[in-house]
Amino acid sequence: MLRFRHIRALTVAVFMAACAAPFASTAAQAADAATIKRGEYLARAGDCIACHTLPAGKTFGGGRPMDTPFGTLYTPNISSDKETGLGQWTADEFYAMMHTGKSRDGSLLYPAMPFASYTKVTRADSDAIYAFLMSTPPVHQPNRPHELRFPFNQRQLLLGWRSLFFKEGEYQPDPKQSAEWNRGAYLVEGLGHCSMCHTAINALGGNVSSKAFEGGLIPIQNWYAPSLTSNKEAGLGDWSIEDIVGLLHAGVSNRGAVYGPMAEVVYDSLQYLTEEDVRAMSVYLKALPARSGDKSEPPSQAVVEQKTSLSPLGKKIYDAQCAECHAAQGQGKPPDFPPLANNQSIVMSSAVNPIRMVLNGGYPPGTFKNPKPYGMPPFAQSLSDVEVAAVVTYIRTAWGNRGAPVTVKEVNELRSAPLY
Repeated sequence: MLRFRHIRALTVAVFMAACAAPFASTAAQAADAATIKRGEYLARAGDCIACHTLPAGKTFGGGRPMDTPFGTLYTPNISSDKETGLGQWTADEFYAMMHTGKSRDGSLLYPAMPFASYTKVTRADSDAIYAFLMSTPPVHQPNRPHELRFPFNQRQLLLGWRSLFFKEGEYQPDPKQSAEWNRGAYLVEGLGHCSMCHTAINALGGNVSSKAFEGGLIPIQNWYAPSLTSNKEAGLGDWSIEDIVGLLHAGVSNRGAVYGPMAEVVYDSLQYLTEEDVRAMSVYLKALPARSGDKSEPPSQAVVEQKTSLSPLGKKIYDAQCAECHAAQGQGKPPDFPPLANNQSIVMSSAVNPIRMVLNGGYPPGTFKNPKPYGMPPFAQSLSDVEVAAVVTYIRTAWGNRGAPVTVKEVNELRSAPLY
């Protein structure tokens, strides 16, 4: 009888184990699927696809050229391919790269890879991104060597750059702030790496920390990233949270629209984030302290004379070419046609963006919230350098705008700039 009970108990145990095994396997697969899905979301937040995918190329196959003042960098293959991608990397090695800015073999990464921001990503989020990348189709595409001038091709020099501009460490929440503010800070300062473009870059290619988020020229793409601080003259000081959310999530809002490199960020990354995450980013950005920003200086006599000479021609061109969409007094027809009057991006000290928009035109990104955006036609073929300078000068100085006139030389220099 006792032997029978032992046999019966053993049979029940084996039966339960057999039943439990598929369940455990299914649960593990579900957990893996959830991790991969979260990793895909986080990779979107980090906009990995923008740098690591050639236009019309295979996703994450790398090879995208990045022209810098120091030469051309080519982004690496981060697909799951075992020979040319990340297929043989471990989660530990991937986290070490994100956290320390060092590759699997210990070589120092060039800071075009935003490891100064990605170091703030948590281990759990890094592991999720790794799991997602390992789930992507392998792309067999060997990495292309960088083409940097001497001495910038000497990686050991990066030790000096790192000592000046890199601080290793995961993001630490501020207990004095709300959970929403901290989530926004984590996304903006970490995965979003917003400071890479919106902070001035010095001669060494490092962000100037004292001017964080005050805006700066993007040398790789010849666009100007505006200030994100709460400075009312050049930043987000008088923007509502709703307007910031609209711009980040839809690409358009009542205050303006995104074009150029930022349109790519919204298209590839921000439109895929949840409303809660985009709002958290907006809350954090809105709370950035006002700094010196991009204040308007009183115009010099020479500037006044230039405005006087260019504005009449500019008004004539504006009335003929621009007023139909942007209205006679520059008030626009938001959100489809952004206002030009009292538009901070129009009157910044850098006139790069308005010049490029007149020359090249463009579209805000097609997003879930704005699938059929209205575009701006290019005028590079129909307007001369003088005419472009005149109409941009008029837009920057009319209707109470206090921007400075632009020169024919500025227009000519941007006429041949690459579109992206």
